[in-house]
Amino acid sequence: MKPDSSLQNIALRLEQIHARITAAAHRAARHPADITLVAVSKTHSPDHVRAAVAAGCYTFGENRVQEAAPKIAALQDLPRRPRWHMIGHLQRNKARLAVELFDLIQSVDSLRLAESLNQHAHDLGRRVPILLQVNVSGEVSKEGFALPGGIANHAAYAQLSTEIERILTLPNLEVRGLMTIPPLAEEPEASRPYFRLLRELRTDLARRWPQANWRDLSMGMSDDFEVAISEEATIIRLGRAIFGER
Repeated sequence: MKPDSSLQNIALRLEQIHARITAAAHRAARHPADITLVAVSKTHSPDHVRAAVAAGCYTFGENRVQEAAPKIAALQDLPRRPRWHMIGHLQRNKARLAVELFDLIQSVDSLRLAESLNQHAHDLGRRVPILLQVNVSGEVSKEGFALPGGIANHAAYAQLSTEIERILTLPNLEVRGLMTIPPLAEEPEASRPYFRLLRELRTDLARRWPQANWRDLSMGMSDDFEVAISEEATIIRLGRAIFGER
């Protein structure tokens, strides 16, 4: 049965999700407060965001700058300002607006994009937190720095390391960790190998560049977030589980 997408059920679904996050964190000997829930509000109306805020959710993810801009503007009257994450592919010609709108850009998938963001952040007097999106599955349909198979792929890892070393020198960006999107699968456990590859990559990057902040692993969506939590996700991105089918 499809989840009910009516506004009055958002609070109930969020309550159920928080209970599942807490249970998954305890099973993994983790603290639930170390896990940030990003409500993926793409294609949903400002009223849906208002309902989520009323239920205590304050972090939202958008895929497209042009959709996010009017939505964020429409919610300026909220008593507490939500935090906004860019989670979709970002074109360089939208980089300046992304710097203006978002608190965290999760989907930095190339050195050229990072350099554009750094320049716009400089022009706007900002230091922008980012995550590096890594394609550990090797799917050609997925964006991200290509690292199929993870750190065992020595040639790809050497290329990635060169690009990361350059990104870490950009003064107006703050790298906070990594993000990935696993292949679609019917079973949540099918995502575990990809989450594990990202976790292992984070561990290795933290060893090589300890001066950087590698805290965050953004991985896990509506169907597999409990598996992601067991593999040390610090950010999970849930849309359908909160807002219902689009």
